[in-house]
Amino acid sequence: MNTHGIRALYLFEMSRFWRTLFQSIASPVISTSLYFIVFGSAIGSRMARIDGISYGAFIVPGLTMLAILTQSISNASFGIYMPRFSGTIYEVLSAPISALEIVIGYVGAAASKSIILGLIILATARIFVPYEIAHPVWMVGFLVLTAVTFSLFGFIIGLWADGFEKLQLIPMLVITPLTFLGGSFYSINMLPPLWQKITLFNPVVYLISGFRWSFYGAADVSLGVSLGMTLVFLILCLTIVGWIFKTGYRLKA
Repeated sequence: MNTHGIRALYLFEMSRFWRTLFQSIASPVISTSLYFIVFGSAIGSRMARIDGISYGAFIVPGLTMLAILTQSISNASFGIYMPRFSGTIYEVLSAPISALEIVIGYVGAAASKSIILGLIILATARIFVPYEIAHPVWMVGFLVLTAVTFSLFGFIIGLWADGFEKLQLIPMLVITPLTFLGGSFYSINMLPPLWQKITLFNPVVYLISGFRWSFYGAADVSLGVSLGMTLVFLILCLTIVGWIFKTGYRLKA
């Protein structure tokens, strides 16, 4: 394992993160804080409790997951797209570093950024709404697993995109709507029976449900199913990334 190569890629990506702190941290934290103010403090005080949890506290895991999903995809896709756009990707591919080590460097940096952002959002949420974390180890586990999985997904998008417009296409038109419809602001048990079954086809439901369970011990889907579905998506992303490096799709053309 070429640890020097991994470290070089990782530190290069993280240095860009520290140079653009407002864009990387302040902007999503401010946006999420507005959700906490409006839905948590203003509207939440007039909403009925869900599964014995105040509405403001109930939406904390969902809003945190929304930020992690979008930022993981954005960080990873932009990180690998820029070397392709500038042509420096060929220098990376010709360096004595394997495909696995390239993925670890880029995806590891993107996941690290998202984890830092997630922890900051959780700390910020405490200012607006009181909440407890019943299973902190599981919370960190879901946080890391989700960040890594969707950073891999973003890495795939960054390789697939042939223009800046496509970098935002899937996050804006697919991921964000799926997150809003995946139980970020409500329990899927509140839906009619037919829509409950339809919602189960939304993969984001399992991420939010498992993450919310780590906070309150209550979830729409069992912990085992949530964890299993997340791992399935992780394996699928790893398979696609492996195929891309094996065939050279969008890398060597």
